[in-house]
Amino acid sequence: MKVTVFTSNQPRHIAFIERLASICEEVYVVQECHSAFPGKEEGFYKKSEIMKEYFSYVLQAEAKVFGEIRFSPPNVRSIALKAGEVSLVDLTHLKDALHSDYYVVFGASFIKGELCDWLVSQKAINIHMGISPYYRGNSCNFWAMYDGRPDLVGATIHLLGKGLDSGEMLFHALPGRSLDYDPFILGMEAVKSAQCALIDSIQSGTVHKISPVIQNAQKEIKYTRNKDFTDAVAADYLSNLPSPAWVKKKIEQRDLSMFTNPVIQS
Repeated sequence: MKVTVFTSNQPRHIAFIERLASICEEVYVVQECHSAFPGKEEGFYKKSEIMKEYFSYVLQAEAKVFGEIRFSPPNVRSIALKAGEVSLVDLTHLKDALHSDYYVVFGASFIKGELCDWLVSQKAINIHMGISPYYRGNSCNFWAMYDGRPDLVGATIHLLGKGLDSGEMLFHALPGRSLDYDPFILGMEAVKSAQCALIDSIQSGTVHKISPVIQNAQKEIKYTRNKDFTDAVAADYLSNLPSPAWVKKKIEQRDLSMFTNPVIQS
């Protein structure tokens, strides 16, 4: 089996590449690159102190769940791009990667144009970190936590569409009843749940046998953009961090009828 994935280069993305490589003969990776040391590069220091503090917690949680940067397995072939460049690539440059059994998008920039059209025609699968249609846009799991809805922290596995995270849904992946309900760890556990659930469905050959469900826009709670995540929002969140006990209680009270084909990882 061969899989092509459009992704990024942080530890959580590397972990997904590794999981794919463990079930495939070959994995083709189109990898958009950000700083490998977020928080240490020069540009980051232009951020406010509150943003540095917030992202320090995010990075610690990612390292705890996914480890550090590292080499990919030997059955991985990759092309590295600058972040935001994926839609500029001519399809002829990707010809070796366009004969796979599955195509997955996880953490890449918004794909447009010819590449998007081709991927849609191939029933490419997108991992949206957030529970659609309730939370859409950027940093969806943060906003669910900010709104006091840890029960709506998770991921939507859906067919890639031409709109942002608007494709037909296959299933929702939810973090299990972990022993660690720290809100930052929970966000990373949601990523891990999405990866494991999708890997299982690809390996079993069931992912494209699921009947897609059209998203109901009337159920949307919040649509957010990067500009919505301000210093004031970050400061408010850090000043009112939910306790692990409260997060645990809310997750145990999850209403599974709100989700599409929910998959809960243990």
